[in-house]
Amino acid sequence: MKYILRHIEPLVLALSREYGAILVTGPRQVGKTTMLEKLMQGSSRAYVSLDDLNERQLAKTDPAMFLQMHPAPVLIDEVQYAPELFSEIKRSIDKRKRPGAFWLTGSQPFQLMALAQESLAGRAAILHMTSLSQREIDASPPAPPFTLNSEQLKTRKPLHPPVTTPEIFRNIWRGSLPALVSGEYTNRDVFYTSYIQTYVGRDVRDISERIDALDFMRFLAAVACRCAQMVNVHEIAKDISVSDTAVRNWLGILEKSDVVFYLHPYSGNTLKRVVKTPKLYFFDTGLVAFLTKWNTPETLESGAMNGAVFENCVVCEILKSYAHAGREPPLYYYRDRDGVEIDLILEADGVLHPIEIKKTATPRPDIVRGFKALDHSPLKRGAGAVVCMASDIGAIDSQTLIVPAWAI
Repeated sequence: MKYILRHIEPLVLALSREYGAILVTGPRQVGKTTMLEKLMQGSSRAYVSLDDLNERQLAKTDPAMFLQMHPAPVLIDEVQYAPELFSEIKRSIDKRKRPGAFWLTGSQPFQLMALAQESLAGRAAILHMTSLSQREIDASPPAPPFTLNSEQLKTRKPLHPPVTTPEIFRNIWRGSLPALVSGEYTNRDVFYTSYIQTYVGRDVRDISERIDALDFMRFLAAVACRCAQMVNVHEIAKDISVSDTAVRNWLGILEKSDVVFYLHPYSGNTLKRVVKTPKLYFFDTGLVAFLTKWNTPETLESGAMNGAVFENCVVCEILKSYAHAGREPPLYYYRDRDGVEIDLILEADGVLHPIEIKKTATPRPDIVRGFKALDHSPLKRGAGAVVCMASDIGAIDSQTLIVPAWAI
């Protein structure tokens, strides 16, 4: 199967020349191990997986012996299964002072980041790996993190071929997990069924054993129906007949295992009427389409959720552009008690850039009326944009660009 070049690769190699350990976190099946195995080809680096129960037992009970059996440079896969290793890795790094000695992967990012920050502070670079971006899928060259700088947008445009609306929704429906994109698996429904069963059976039960699998499956579908919306715990609980407490706990599991992420509302000191509830997004739109039972890209494109999944897709693509650079995405949204909403706010250099995301090829000027709400913020309002299905980069007015979704 053809390997898909990942845009985070140069960053992994660069940081390996500076840090004793590289920790790559992210959801299952996004290609963490595949990428690192590709990068270590031709080197002396060894590989060991803690999915192997014998290796896991040794790592947990005698981490010093484990590292003697698997000396650096080494790639240790699924390191979350043996947190006891972190202190021993720290000792090894401090003793030998060898950059890039340990490459580590894991699929429980919150737990792993806490362990690394506690035990490997200053010794490990922590990178978050996502599913494939559209640029990676199309084999386009890497680009800097997305901004609304018009000059940068012009340089991004030739690096990526235009994409039609049906093509965008085919990509949304299929999802962005490498095993599906590469053609390793061709039956999408069977793949996602197995993916969810493995996720519930392993990651969910690792975090919380007392979960009814059927209730959690209904919960997953209920949350997927609300992608790109503000989180309403009570509404979800009512739909699936469980307690509000259970839903809060389960949402925490989805976030900890990198199935969903949140956009938090932007709130300056002078913006008194903003809501405080975050909006929820999935890292993989194919999983959303599967859980909400859209059987074809065409029905998804014309269905009631088309705007929500398109927004989810755009927010994910912008987030991925920052993840490839190892940067935290400075993304927020805005909504106040008067119903004024801005889908996305990008903060850069002390300036707020409002963005609307619409499934239209010809955005109207009234779409961006809500941008004026940021004029009362302590930070300056900069250029805004409508990300949409337009065929080319344009403008609504001197302060508002039109950005095709494929140009992100």
